Amino acid sequence: MAQTQSANLLSPWRLGDLTLKNRLVMAPMTRSRALVEGSVPNPLAATYYAQRAGAGLIVSEAAQVSPQGVGYIRTPGIHTAEQVAGWRQVTDAVHAAGGLIFAQLWHVGRVSHPDFHNGELPVAPSEIRAEGEVFTWNGRTQMVTPRALETDEIPGIVEQFRQGAVNAKAAGFDGVEIHGASGYLLDQFLRDGSNQRTDRYGGSIENRTRLPLEVAAAAIEVFGAARVGYKLNPNLPLHSMSDSDPKATFGYLAGELNKLGLGYLHVAEAVTGPMAPAEGVERVAPHLRQVFRNTLILNGGYDAASGEHALAGGESDLISYGVPFLTSPDLPERFRQSAPLNPPDYASFYATEKGDAAGYIDYPALDAASV
Repeated sequence: MAQTQSANLLSPWRLGDLTLKNRLVMAPMTRSRALVEGSVPNPLAATYYAQRAGAGLIVSEAAQVSPQGVGYIRTPGIHTAEQVAGWRQVTDAVHAAGGLIFAQLWHVGRVSHPDFHNGELPVAPSEIRAEGEVFTWNGRTQMVTPRALETDEIPGIVEQFRQGAVNAKAAGFDGVEIHGASGYLLDQFLRDGSNQRTDRYGGSIENRTRLPLEVAAAAIEVFGAARVGYKLNPNLPLHSMSDSDPKATFGYLAGELNKLGLGYLHVAEAVTGPMAPAEGVERVAPHLRQVFRNTLILNGGYDAASGEHALAGGESDLISYGVPFLTSPDLPERFRQSAPLNPPDYASFYATEKGDAAGYIDYPALDAASV
């Protein structure tokens, strides 16, 4: 009976030339366990991701495409040979366990601090400071007013993402997801609350989507369109983000990504819970479902029942799970058996004095949990 309850979630899905064994996606989750020296993926990451290879698709934690893209301590990069070698251990382990894994490519933009950049200001589309703090090696620190990128610098940003895709391919990833969400650099260019430029990258929706589309095209040159995804969250105000017309802005971007033949769109916008739009704010995901014709992934507080409902109703093709995969590495099997999930230990979501393994690779699978 549990099988029929999750019949859609546990059925295979065709993503371009890849066959996903089920329709559960492990969402990208920052875990702050990269090695301090060189921002190389932690050797434990190979175990962490392989434990979760039962997902139809894993999307890695975000990996910065350059030193300029750093905004958090102990996050991995994908711009040096050492980082690529570290990621190769991860992809080899996932593939040996029968899984598929995409790399999420990341540039934080203004969500950073000079502490990460030898005293230089972080960059953004405009000189607008985001409210809030970042956690640097000196502790919690208020964000600063960023430096606006010059027009002639922007091709260099595109090149950072293109090279990130090249490095991801060299590391053995099956594809890449472009991080265009959560108030980071590409999101900052897209939304008019953070982009007040007057050049060809600001003003109209067409201009504000220019950089995201150039980045997507660059990644497609490396992997082919079917193996490139794009993540966005239309209504999330995180990092002081806003837009005067999210439906128009994100709808235009989705339509243009559809024209490029992009493999999937990953939309973080739940019906209920913390990822849901504020009361009275229209959800954008249903509109994106109409304009983006390839695979659509929904994310944001889903459980087995609500995920199944979204698939059955045609709202989405795949459902991504964050915390449930973090705490229950064998999540698809638990859904199959209608088994309970491991409770989360929020204190160890990020590295602590307990050590990197704690709360990372020690959540038990069903067979171990029942011993």
